[in-house]
Amino acid sequence: MAPLLEVQHLKKYFKTNRGMLHAVDDVSFTLDAGKTLGVVGESGCGKSTLGRTILHLTDATDGKILFEGRDITYPTRRELSQLRQNMQIIFQDPYSSLNPRMSVSETIMEPLKLSKKYSKAEIIERTKELMATVGLAERFWNTYPHELDGGRRQRIGIARALALGPKFIVCDEPVSALDVSIQAQILNLMLDLQEERNLTYIFITHDLSVVKYISDEIMVMYLGQVVEKAPSHELFRNTLHPYSKALLSAIPIPKVDAQRELIPMKGEVTSPINPRPGCRFTARCPYVEEKCHEPQVLEEIMPNHFVSCCRCREINEISETVKGRN
Repeated sequence: MAPLLEVQHLKKYFKTNRGMLHAVDDVSFTLDAGKTLGVVGESGCGKSTLGRTILHLTDATDGKILFEGRDITYPTRRELSQLRQNMQIIFQDPYSSLNPRMSVSETIMEPLKLSKKYSKAEIIERTKELMATVGLAERFWNTYPHELDGGRRQRIGIARALALGPKFIVCDEPVSALDVSIQAQILNLMLDLQEERNLTYIFITHDLSVVKYISDEIMVMYLGQVVEKAPSHELFRNTLHPYSKALLSAIPIPKVDAQRELIPMKGEVTSPINPRPGCRFTARCPYVEEKCHEPQVLEEIMPNHFVSCCRCREINEISETVKGRN
């Protein structure tokens, strides 16, 4: 089957006084229906911009976006209106993403009213169903966001995203602003909804523990580019890129006697404005050599495991024949 979403060499640049800021720079991937792609990296690596560009909350500079085999890179206003029914987003901050002057029911009703497909009675019934689906009691019908805790506010955002029955949802760090106990509830809710409705997620986060729990495949980004992409279990079992290794080494282990070598990242972060050719991690990489300053290619080192590092095999002692044997 063809993938639900296909992104080809996507670029998003922003013009600044100092030059062009390369927020997303030549990103490609495919995503099958019912699966979750986790996108991880430090703040400012382009994760959120990638999600917003795919959803056309900001326009792409170059590249292609295919949804269900159809090119949606530059949609007309009518096409974009139709896309909104199948592509939605859950925002990071469950407070600032909600209108403080709209009650819970009004917020969830809004996309249903804008679609002009439902009668008033159907909208009310649909809203009640959505509230029940995400675990919001009907007593919150006329409640406003400031009267609720963060977990319930995020449930409103999830209900709003589900209102029109989308197939694909970008989850832009949906649990980062929540307490750990509430995070688990929201993640389990999202997994249940995915199973029930065959939803497809791009799950953006900086928390590798969270992304391991929810993702089928993980894509690691650094300064607008993909440095490693692999199935979730494979990435954690066999991390290959130096940047990915450093990220994983920073995950806290909940054991008193646990031992793990912390890999520090030294040096300054390279500017994303008019970046030079070559690996953008060179300023912080302990393995840097002259050839690292040449353009890098996202190469399939092992089956379905892609890495953008010219020294990957050498650093990890991987034979050139490993890919062929597998």
